[in-house]
Amino acid sequence: MIEKKIIRDKSVAYSVSEFIRKELNDVPIDNVKFENTPMGERITIATSTPGLIIGREGSNIRKLTVSIKNRFKFENPQVKISEIKKPYLSAQIVAKEIANNLSRFGPQRFKLTGFKAISSIMDSGAMGAEIRITGKIPSSRAKSWRFNKGYLKKTGYVSDFIVDKAIETVTLKTGVVGIRVEIMLPETALPDKILHHEEQTKNLEEVIDEKEVEKIEKAIEENSKEEKEMPKKETEIKKEEVKA
Repeated sequence: MIEKKIIRDKSVAYSVSEFIRKELNDVPIDNVKFENTPMGERITIATSTPGLIIGREGSNIRKLTVSIKNRFKFENPQVKISEIKKPYLSAQIVAKEIANNLSRFGPQRFKLTGFKAISSIMDSGAMGAEIRITGKIPSSRAKSWRFNKGYLKKTGYVSDFIVDKAIETVTLKTGVVGIRVEIMLPETALPDKILHHEEQTKNLEEVIDEKEVEKIEKAIEENSKEEKEMPKKETEIKKEEVKA
């Protein structure tokens, strides 16, 4: 019974997410969270443009709430908006913006769109990113264009579970164009990364320098003592020769 309930809740959450994305087709959305609470169904939409979802005096969000209620037969759905402060660190938002730019300006400016997006991602602090635009652009023959910058894991655990990935499609006059975005977020814990502690190395260098200085000072003192004792030894040798 528990397994069936989990599957049912997951399927409802997925259906609600897909419905919201279709209703807000042009709005860049990162993710949609669905929760069942005693007060009703709580839906949280994470986006970089909350004003477009809310609308003037909340008109858009009221319409969205009513449509969700009628579509899924919810008793008291509560739709909340959370703003993403760094939208270019979200692969889903970047892919949606690229799709919107391609549909607005056409495929002729796809290179400018790709380079601008990859620069914005790296300026936001990402470790690395890759954008692939595949389709009949700019010619009538399908081709894949790749824009990448920085360091990005392509295989292994980090690539499968940590790297943020998103796929988006847009229909142009030449056909369907696919957009794939991969972003390695800042401060990602890498299993093969070796940390170099500068403070420890500095302390070691200071200790080594102090030891070397002490050795040099001792050697100078010994040399100075030998130089002072040299004339005394020579006079003693001469006195012994005269006595002999």
